[in-house]
This record gives sequence, C-alpha cells and structure tokens, in this order.
Amino acid sequence: MNESWVTVVGNAATRPDFWETAAGVAVARFRLAVTVRRWDRGRDAWADAYTSFYTVWTWRSLAANVAGSVSLGEPLVVHGTLRVREREWDRDRDRERDRPLQGDGGGAAAAAPGVDSGGGANQPRRWVTAEIDALAVGHDLTRGTSAFRRISQAKPLLNALTGATSP
Repeated sequence: MNESWVTVVGNAATRPDFWETAAGVAVARFRLAVTVRRWDRGRDAWADAYTSFYTVWTWRSLAANVAGSVSLGEPLVVHGTLRVREREWDRDRDRERDRPLQGDGGGAAAAAPGVDSGGGANQPRRWVTAEIDALAVGHDLTRGTSAFRRISQAKPLLNALTGATSP
C-alpha cells in the first residue's frame, strides 16, 4: 500500500490528550503548528508566512512517552504517515463523522460557487483535516536541549527452583 511518509518540524499547539482504548491500548493526540518562513530580501531578514496545523496521533509506548515529554509550545520533529480526511458534523447525532474525499479533491473546497459548505441552514458543516500517524516524535534540538531518560519495561523474574514467575 502506498502511504505518504512525512517529516514535519513545528511547535506543539496543544497539550497532548492521553487515554487508553477499551482494549487497553495507549493513545495520545496533539496539534502541531508548522509555520513557513521565507527570506525577505527587502528587509534582509526571515519572515513568517502561513501556518499549517496537523493533528498528530501516537499509539502504545510512543503515546505514553509523548504524554510525559511534550508540553505546549515546544519545538518538535514528527515523522509518520500523512492522512487527509474530510470531516462532517452530523447534526442528527450531534457528533462529527468521516466523509470519503471526492476523486477531484472535492469536499468543502470543491463546492460550487455560491453554495454554503460551511454549515448553512440546509448544509452540514464540513472541513478537511490533515493528520499524521506518528512513528517518531522528538524535540527539535536545533532550537534547544533535551535530556533523554530510557524507560524500562518490567519483566517477570523466573524462580529457578520452582519455575514460577513473580509479578
């Protein structure tokens, strides 16, 4: 399967939300702000251009480590697969849901001129979101220092005499 692998450098725009699924899998999610910088020849200095926001999803041990390591505003490097999804607010159920993207890149951005795709009286509210399923998240060391602490997984000890394991 073809996936779009990306490495994105930006700042944590939210604190990580952390929870466990019903199956006990750790999940953390946060928003990453990525601001494009351009060289302004007129001022002879770097200038900020536009900012893009990504929702970063982490799972299992990475989720637990992100929750314990990432704070609001910190510079980060995120590597993972990019997923662009169209979302829609389901007014009947008062919750959001996924919508398949149209083949022409459609969705809210492809609405006909004059058509309200932003949640008018007769239209559902739709938006497009960019998400990254992270394989790795770390601090951007070009902008500061970081101290690494390895975590150790508790392993049961084998009792040589009885062959039983201890908790």
